[in-house]
Amino acid sequence: MDKPQFVFYKELQLNQSAIHHGHLILVNREHPIRLKEQFLELLPVSELQTLRQNNRLLLEKTCLRQLMALVNAASAINDIIAVSGFRSQSEQRELYESSLRENGAAFTASFVARPDESEHQTGLAVDVGENKEEVDFICPSFPDRGVCQTFKERAAEYGFIQRYKKGKESITNIACEPWHFRYVGFPHALIMEQNDFCLEEYIAFLKRFVFAKEHFYFETESTILEIYYVKAAMGSTTVPIPNHARYELSGNNADGFVVTVFHEKGSEQASGL
Repeated sequence: MDKPQFVFYKELQLNQSAIHHGHLILVNREHPIRLKEQFLELLPVSELQTLRQNNRLLLEKTCLRQLMALVNAASAINDIIAVSGFRSQSEQRELYESSLRENGAAFTASFVARPDESEHQTGLAVDVGENKEEVDFICPSFPDRGVCQTFKERAAEYGFIQRYKKGKESITNIACEPWHFRYVGFPHALIMEQNDFCLEEYIAFLKRFVFAKEHFYFETESTILEIYYVKAAMGSTTVPIPNHARYELSGNNADGFVVTVFHEKGSEQASGL
């Protein structure tokens, strides 16, 4: 791979709260959600059947767009339903407390996050299930067969990861959930899938690639992607962004920012000019 070389950068000044915004934010017991609900760009799920037709199911706008593209690519529009999407803090608290009463502490600790520690409060997580007569709200059936299997196999292409996998329980503190998918975006989902990273592992991995040193590169048929990490400073953080290239920026909800630069092959930037 011919790695792009840049000379000129522009600088973004980001405040501390920006750490808590973006598609790569890590939400778990150690990193509760800090993003305010009023800043979420949520849209209703209208083209896909949902579990509760009388209640609007909401997702972050990019997550929703990519979910529908994935469902259509899997030819699953009639066979997969959206069980759960965005939850407010109060809805998450109600679910957590009701699960404690009905299912007990052990089950709840394995499958239901505490308020402010749930990805559902970001709008970037969706629980999906088989479209059948009886669907469990907390643990919907989503087997390794048919369109469900196709959905899983193609999820990373559209920016989704199965957030809680078998073998990662000691890291995520959540049991395996085949139905829970998190939008992290392209190419991050593909990188995570190829390296068997959960989100905690991936965020830690990216910290190796600081701006002033070696960057991480990922190549597709048409694009060379450059990824680097910028540690947040106290107060305002200067984040260098290369000129004349498309980029995406996300906080990690912990201690810094991840910059993803898209170099189209054949362009001056991808050629190192």
